[in-house]
Amino acid sequence: MTLSERDCIPCRGGVSPLSSSECQSFLAELSNWNIVDGRLTKSYKFKTFRGAMNFAISIGELADKVDHHPDLHVSWGELKVDIWTHKINGLTESDFVLAAKIDALQ
Repeated sequence: MTLSERDCIPCRGGVSPLSSSECQSFLAELSNWNIVDGRLTKSYKFKTFRGAMNFAISIGELADKVDHHPDLHVSWGELKVDIWTHKINGLTESDFVLAAKIDALQ
């Protein structure tokens, strides 16, 4: 089953973040995502501000549906997405699942 077909499982805390090797394994399944300061990050480029805003809205709708909320940074022609599990200040499998689901929106 691909990452985008899996379910995001809300973290209630009390679990350890993924190891570096586990993160690298999941990262290999994603397209153009990076791990920076313990967060998954990706920038999407658009021709207009509206394009970036519309994609941000789509991500917001997805985030509410799966109950996993990334940080979104909108600027002219660009949307930057940061994902991590706040409760453990690290990455879980669900963070990679959300990243794959976001990519599937495009």
